[in-house]
Amino acid sequence: MVRFRYGYVESIGGWTKAIDAAFAGIGRFLHSFLTLDSENFMFIGTTVKIYLDNTGSLTDITPIRATNSLGTDTLTSGAVSTGIVTVTDTAHGATVGDYLTISGATTFDGLTTDQLNAEHVVVEVLTANTFTIDTGGVATSGATAGGGASISAEYQITSGLDSAVLGSGWTAGSWGELTWGEASGAIADRGLRLWFADSFGEDLVINIADGALYYWDASGGSSARAVDMTTLSGASNVPTSARKVLVSEADRHIIALGATTLGTSIRDPLLIRWSDSESATDWTPTTINSAGDIRLSQGSEIVTGYRTKRETLVWTDKSLHSLQFIGPPYVFGSALIADNVSIAGPNAVGVLNDVVYWMGHENFYRYDGVVSTLECPVRRYVFDDINKEQSYKIAGGTLASETEIWWFYPSDGSDENDRYVLYNFVEETWSVGTLGRSAWTDGTTGIRSFPQATSTDGFMYNHESGCDDGSTSPVTAVASYAESSDFDIGDGYQFMLVRRIIPDITFSGSEASSPVVTFSLTAKDYPGLAANDTETGTVTRTSASPVELYTKTIPLRARGRSAVVKVENNTVGVKWRLGAPRIEMRGDGRR
Repeated sequence: MVRFRYGYVESIGGWTKAIDAAFAGIGRFLHSFLTLDSENFMFIGTTVKIYLDNTGSLTDITPIRATNSLGTDTLTSGAVSTGIVTVTDTAHGATVGDYLTISGATTFDGLTTDQLNAEHVVVEVLTANTFTIDTGGVATSGATAGGGASISAEYQITSGLDSAVLGSGWTAGSWGELTWGEASGAIADRGLRLWFADSFGEDLVINIADGALYYWDASGGSSARAVDMTTLSGASNVPTSARKVLVSEADRHIIALGATTLGTSIRDPLLIRWSDSESATDWTPTTINSAGDIRLSQGSEIVTGYRTKRETLVWTDKSLHSLQFIGPPYVFGSALIADNVSIAGPNAVGVLNDVVYWMGHENFYRYDGVVSTLECPVRRYVFDDINKEQSYKIAGGTLASETEIWWFYPSDGSDENDRYVLYNFVEETWSVGTLGRSAWTDGTTGIRSFPQATSTDGFMYNHESGCDDGSTSPVTAVASYAESSDFDIGDGYQFMLVRRIIPDITFSGSEASSPVVTFSLTAKDYPGLAANDTETGTVTRTSASPVELYTKTIPLRARGRSAVVKVENNTVGVKWRLGAPRIEMRGDGRR
C-alpha cells in the first residue's frame, strides 16, 4: 500500500464507498460518460446485470429477453413455512441464477402480492417448463396453486459465469476458431461474463464478450433498459455477437471485434466489422455507405481492442495490430505492429497520454509508436504467483494524478483479483500489494472526482479518498509499509552497533490528531544466517503548525554487519511519506 514519488516512498490514499447500495454480481467493467443534459453516469457491467450509477443512485438497465403471460394459477407454493414457489411457463429458457420480474399475481397460500410481484432469482430449474424462486414469504398450507389469471414474467438475459471454466472440450466454440491441437481454455474463458461499453454520442453501445450487442438510448431516461441492437428500427446485418464493441471516435463508426460474418450467426474470431458512419443500425456494406469489414492475418483470435487518439489497437493472442481510418473506398486499414506479444486479458490495458501499457502472460509492455518491454524488477514475483486460468479477470487502469498504471490480478491461490502491481511511468518504479478490485476507471482524467473501482463485495469505491479502508464499519487502517533489502552497516566488514535512528517523515494528509508510524531495524551477523536482533520504535507527530514536529530520535540497540529497515502504519487516519532517515552507529566487537 505504498507508492514511489519524486524518489521517496509514501502510503497510498484510502477509499470510501461511492454508492451506498450494493449491486448484484461482481463488477467487471466501468465506463463513465455524460449525457446532453449533463447527467453524470457510470456504466457498471457485472456477472449478472448491467447498471447505471447517477452519482450515487443505481439503476438496473439489464436487457429483457422475453416477457411471457403465464396463464391462470401457474404459481405453486412449496413446503409449509417456506417461500419457495414453483413457476410454470412452457419453454421458459431460464437457468439457475437468472433474474425475472413477476407481475399481476394475487395473494395465495399466505404469500402476499408484494412478495410475489417482485424481482426474483431462479433457484432451481425443474423441467423445461418449470423452475423455482424464493419469494421470502411463508406458505401456510403448501403445495397450493394460485396467483390468479393475469400473471406475467419478464425475463432478463441469462446471467453469466463469475469464473472461467477451462477444458470445455469438444464442441466448445465454432469450428476452426483456434488452431489444431490448441487447448480449449481460451474458448472456455468466454463463459466468464465480461461486459464492454463505449459512448456513441450520449448513448451507449454495449456487448457481452463473445455475445450479443446492445444499445442504451439516453433519450429514454436513466430507467430505460438496454435493447438488443438487432431489434432497433432499421437494423441491417447487425452482428449477432462479437468479442468486443467500441466506437471510432473521430469518424463515428461502431466497430465490432471478432464479430459474426455478414448475414450469419457464425463468429469469426479474427474478423473486424464496422457500421456505417453515424449509424448504430446499418452494417450492410453498399456503394453509398461506409460499412465494411476486414480480417486480421495474424493470431488465432482477437482478445481485445483499445482506442487511442491516433488509432485503434487490436490484440490477438499472438500479435498487436493498428486499425486506422483511411477513408473511402476501404474506410479502415490494418497494419501489424508487433508479432510474438501477448496480452493477459481483455481489460489488462491502461492508456494515458496516448501511451498504451498492458500486461502480457510473462511481461509488461508499452506502446508509444513502438512496442517495448518494460523493465520490471517485480516481474517474477507477479508471474510466478498468478492464476493464469482466471487471467481474463485482470483489470488494468490508470491514475493520471499520480502518473501510475495499475493492474489487479488473481494470485495463484485465488479465483478473484486479490493483488495488484503498480507502475509509475515517470519515476519508472514498481510497487506490489494486496487489494481486491475487479474493475477500475480513472476519474481524475474524466468526469468523476476520484478514481473508482469495484470490489467482489458488490460495492464501488472512490479511491485516493481519505486515509482508511472504507469497506468496513467502522473504517479500518490501510496497512502500509516499506521495507528495505539488506544493506551493510558501515562497510559490512566489521560488526557495528546501531544506537538510534533519526527519523525523517511527514504526516501531511493525515486525519488523526497524533499520527504514528513504526520504525523497525533488524540486524544480521552474516548474510546466510537468520536475523539476530530486531528493535522497534514509533514516530509520533506532536504538532502540524506552524511547522511539523515529530519524535526526534528512536533509541534502539541492534548489532550486526547488515540490517533491514521497515516503516509501517496500522492505525486509522494516517498518511505518511518517508524522507531520508539516518542511523547512528559505532564499531563493535563480537561479544
